[in-house]
Amino acid sequence: MPLNRVEKIPGLEYRVSDSPYIEGVYRVAPNGGFAPERMVSVVNSNWELLVWASAGATAVSVRGPETRPTVVPLDGGLGSTFGVIFRHGAFLRNLPVRGLVDGSVSSPYTTPRSFVLQGSEWEIPTYENAETFVDRLVRAGLLVRDPLVTDVVSGERPMLVTPRSVQRRVAAATGLTQGMIRQIERARQATMLLRQGVAATEVVHLAGYHDQPHLARSLTRFVGRTATQLRQPAAGEMVSLLYKTDAEVGP
Repeated sequence: MPLNRVEKIPGLEYRVSDSPYIEGVYRVAPNGGFAPERMVSVVNSNWELLVWASAGATAVSVRGPETRPTVVPLDGGLGSTFGVIFRHGAFLRNLPVRGLVDGSVSSPYTTPRSFVLQGSEWEIPTYENAETFVDRLVRAGLLVRDPLVTDVVSGERPMLVTPRSVQRRVAAATGLTQGMIRQIERARQATMLLRQGVAATEVVHLAGYHDQPHLARSLTRFVGRTATQLRQPAAGEMVSLLYKTDAEVGP
C-alpha cells in the first residue's frame, strides 16, 4: 500500500522544496472547517520555524526536534499556522539545534509583518517565499549546513570519514544521534500507515519492527497512542503528522 506523504488535515497545504536547506513548507488555515479539541504532537527529528497568528496576535518561534509526544489543548482553535521545516544538516550558526531538542525559542519582538531572529529584524516569510527568506539567512551567514549529515541521515555511507566523526557531526547539526533519528522516523512512518488503515501486523513488516510488541513500545514512547487509537482516532483529536522526511528508516 503506498504511503501518502502528507497527513490529510482540513485546511492544510504542504509542499516539498528544492532548497538544500528546506525539507518542506506548510500552512494551516484557521480551523480549516475542523475545530479539534486537542492536538497530539508526534515526535519529529527536524527543527522548524513556526509562525502562528490568532485573535490579532502573531508569534514566531524556532522549534527544535521533539523526542517525546505531547498533547496540546486547542480551546482557542488552531489559528493560522505557517511553518518551514528544515532538512537534517541545516542549522542556525549561533543557535545550535542540540540546545533546542524538546524546546523552542520565541522571537522577543513580533509584529504581523516582522520578527527578531538572533538580534536582527526580519520580514516574516510566507508560504510562497520561504525559499527567498532562507536564502537571505544563508547570505547573512546565520543559516549553514553540513552536507555530510544530510547524506548520512538519508542513508548514504561516507567513505573518507570515520564513524566517530560522523556521529559527532550528526549530533552537532541535528541535536540527535543517528539511532534516535531512525527510531523517530520509523515511529512516524508506522503512525502514517496505521492512520491509513494498514493492519498492525503489516506495519511491523513495512516499518522494520521486530514484532508487534516492538511496534507497541515504539508507539507508546514516541506517539503516546496505541495502534488501535491511531486506526480509530478519538473525536475532536488532531495528530500533528504533517510530512514524511527523507531520513533512512531501519532497525
